[in-house]
Amino acid sequence: MSKALDGVRILDFTHVQSGPTCTQLLAWFGADVIKVERAGEGDATRAQLRDIPGVDSLYFTMLNHNKRSMTLDTKTPKGKEVLETLIKQCDVLVENFAPGALDRMGFTWERIQELNPQMVVASVKGFGPGPYADCKVYENVAQCTGGAASTTGFDDGPPMVTGAQIGDSGTGLHLALGIVTALYQRTHSGRGQKVDASMQDAVLNLCRVKLRDQQRLERTGVMEEYPQFPNREFGDAVPRAGNASGGGQPGSILKCKGWEYDPNAYIYFITQGQAWPAICKVIGREDWITDPEYATPKARLPKLAAIFETIEHWTKTKTKFEVMDILNKFHVPCGPILSMKEIAEEPSLRATGTIVEVDHPERGKYLTVGNPIKLSDSSTEVTRSPLLGEHTVEVLEQLGYNPAQIAAMREERVI
Repeated sequence: MSKALDGVRILDFTHVQSGPTCTQLLAWFGADVIKVERAGEGDATRAQLRDIPGVDSLYFTMLNHNKRSMTLDTKTPKGKEVLETLIKQCDVLVENFAPGALDRMGFTWERIQELNPQMVVASVKGFGPGPYADCKVYENVAQCTGGAASTTGFDDGPPMVTGAQIGDSGTGLHLALGIVTALYQRTHSGRGQKVDASMQDAVLNLCRVKLRDQQRLERTGVMEEYPQFPNREFGDAVPRAGNASGGGQPGSILKCKGWEYDPNAYIYFITQGQAWPAICKVIGREDWITDPEYATPKARLPKLAAIFETIEHWTKTKTKFEVMDILNKFHVPCGPILSMKEIAEEPSLRATGTIVEVDHPERGKYLTVGNPIKLSDSSTEVTRSPLLGEHTVEVLEQLGYNPAQIAAMREERVI
C-alpha cells in the first residue's frame, strides 16, 4: 500500500522535541525524512536522560522513528555545497534553530528560493514577531507565556504546568499541518513558501477556551461553572479552575477504592444534565431527581462541591474500573485516571498501534507512542530511529556523489 506522503523528501534540521515531533509525523505518513546532524554529537537528545550508558536515549528514539540520519559539517565549503544539493533535491526544509541561525549559515529565505523556488521552509520559533521574537523558549516557558500555566492548578496554589508537552509536541503538530497545507497549495501555485509556528501561539490555540472565558468574565464578572462560584470573588483575569471541566459541564476528579495507597485510584466524573437522573439512582439519592434544590443544572451549581462529595462516598466503594463500567451503562461521561504503567500494558492500545514495541540494535526492545492519526489508505509502520550518521553514504550516493568524493569528504571531516 502506498503512503500518503510518498515522494516527499524532507530536509530535517530539527533537534530536541518540537521539530522532531513534526518531522516524525511526516515520516510516519511516508515522507523521506533526512535528519542532518553534527558528526560525533548529533541531536542533543541522543545523550539526554540516558538509561543505558553510551546508547541513544529514549528521548531521542521516541521522537525520530522512520527517519534517515546523515552527518554534515555545514560550516565548511564542501558541507555548504552538499547542503545546497540537498536543498535543490528536497521538498521541505524544517528547522528549529535559534532565531537567525539559518541566515547566519548563509541560507536566507531568498537564497533558498534561488536554489529551489518550490521549497517549503518550515520553522518552529518560541515567539512570533514582537518584543520577545529573539528569546529562547523551552516547553514550560511556552506553557507559561501561552496562557496554560496561569489557568492550570487550584485557585489557592501557584500556576502549574501540565505534563502534556503542549509547547513542544503541540507546536510540532501545528507545524506539520502547516507543511502539508503548503505542499497542497504548491500543487496549484508551483511555489514554495515559509511556514512558521511559534510555541506561544500553539499553546494559546490549545487554550482557546480560557480566552473565551476571559471575555465572558469581563462581560459578566462571574463564571458559574468555576469552583470559585458562589463563595469566592472573581478577579479581572480567568482564575485557575482545578479539575473543573472547560466545556461548561460540571466535572471533578473523585477518589475510588484503594486511593489510600494507589495515587491513581481516581476517576473523572461529569454530572451532565441529561445523565442526572441516572447518577442520582446509582448513588442512592433518587430524591434529588425531583427536589427543586437539585433538579436543574442551575440549581445545582452553588452546591457542586457538596454534590461531588456525596458522589465520592459512592465512588470510594468501587474501583475506578468498576465505577466506569457502571456509569457507562447509563451514558454518564467519566474516565479513570490511567497511569503510564496501565497505558503501557493496555492491550487495546497495542492492537491499534497507539503503543508500539520497537526493536533497536543497541538498546533492544522498547515501547513508544505510534501514529495517533489513522488513515484507512495509508497505514503506519513504526520503524526504529537511526543511529548517528547511519545513512550518510546512502544519502550522498542518492544526491549523485561518487565513492571518491565521499571518501574525500570523510577525510576532510565534512561528514
